[in-house]
Amino acid sequence: MDRADSAAISVLKTYRPDLSELHGRVIREVTRHGKFLDLTAAVADGAAAADPLHLVIHLARAGWLRWRQDLPAQPPRPGKGPLGFRLRFTDGTGFDLTEAGTKKRLAVYLVTDPAEVPGVAALGPDPLADSFTVAALAKMLAGRRTQIKGVLRDQKIIAGIGNAYSDEVLHAARMSPFRLAASLTDDEVAGLHAAIVSTLREAVDRSAGLAAGDLKAEKKSGLRVHGRTGQPCPVCGDTVREVSFADSALQYCATCQTGGKPLADRRMSRLLR
Repeated sequence: MDRADSAAISVLKTYRPDLSELHGRVIREVTRHGKFLDLTAAVADGAAAADPLHLVIHLARAGWLRWRQDLPAQPPRPGKGPLGFRLRFTDGTGFDLTEAGTKKRLAVYLVTDPAEVPGVAALGPDPLADSFTVAALAKMLAGRRTQIKGVLRDQKIIAGIGNAYSDEVLHAARMSPFRLAASLTDDEVAGLHAAIVSTLREAVDRSAGLAAGDLKAEKKSGLRVHGRTGQPCPVCGDTVREVSFADSALQYCATCQTGGKPLADRRMSRLLR
């Protein structure tokens, strides 16, 4: 690597090690912890031995990783446009991390151990790991008097599902997002487990080999209910409905998931009081 630069004060969450310590290192491995991307930066062959560093990235809701073939050698000027972070390799290639909107949740960490990142340390199990079994899911749900939609979104319970794929999982499982987690029967837990694993594996398979710039379009095209309010359900043809919250929304099919009964949109209910 040639250099790494933070272009926004809000993006870089660590100050030690310094970003300058990435100079001369090479990316040896890219892994994932839930929604966190982990780039392992090791010393180049023949260099003095040193512990690897981990550049950990969380794109949040509005972040983008944009690969560039020819990045300038000079560091970016802070505060100009949506650019939050830049990593440049010695051949001039590299990537920019950008973020749209005003929430500023894009986050970058440089650490010696990914567990030093608070969000990584608090993650629940990965739903695509071998240890994520039906019995493990049943144990997570037991006694939880919270809605299953919220459980699936909670990264501290299950890592990596999020808002969009929780809608997709619940549609595949034919389950209301308002069902209490503790109320699921053994058969429903098994069905939910199958829906989680199959939905996520299908999404991974569809995105394999795609360029970074094509991933969001591919994800959107593969969704059955999320983001498709007012469109026909691909399974039964009923209209996909929405429930809105303060900073997000969920989509579902009443015929497939709630016995034909529409769920209350709490935002609209408050406006009509």
